[in-house]
Amino acid sequence: MKKFIISVMLIASGSLFSQVSIGTQAQESSKWTFGGGIGLGFGSNSSFNLQASPRVGYRLTEDLEGGVIGSVSWQTSNSYKSTMFGVGPFLNYYFARSFYVGANYQHFFINYKDKYYDYKYNTEENALYLGGGYMQRIGNNSFMQLGLMYNVLWKQNSSVFTSGLIPNIGFVVGL
Repeated sequence: MKKFIISVMLIASGSLFSQVSIGTQAQESSKWTFGGGIGLGFGSNSSFNLQASPRVGYRLTEDLEGGVIGSVSWQTSNSYKSTMFGVGPFLNYYFARSFYVGANYQHFFINYKDKYYDYKYNTEENALYLGGGYMQRIGNNSFMQLGLMYNVLWKQNSSVFTSGLIPNIGFVVGL
């Protein structure tokens, strides 16, 4: 079921952004870029996760982009409920118009509630993601990004995240 939902979301997202104009000259495009990603997950104990991460960037050069990225995540299960907000700068370098490397710093605000013990926990955590990936063109100036990032600030025993390694799928318009 999980694979089916992810496949449907990718196909629907690709069809929304895959409009290509043929036979017209390219116009000078804006240096602003927009994009982000969405995530949906299901697990044991009736767990559910919904995430959105919008981003706004500016092309500093033809291959270098900087900007701001946000993150909102909502998780729930039989035993807990959690909300997380994050915001911070990012920097991506694109090469061969098919690959990228990037850095993304985010400061997270986390609100956690244990349903069994009526225990509430509020905390903050910093993350510095470094990584890269592949870009697939899906329109004139639109791309789907597939990558892998690692949080170099992640500590196994003190982080709210279960791992420092995260795969990412997102879309960028304006490159």
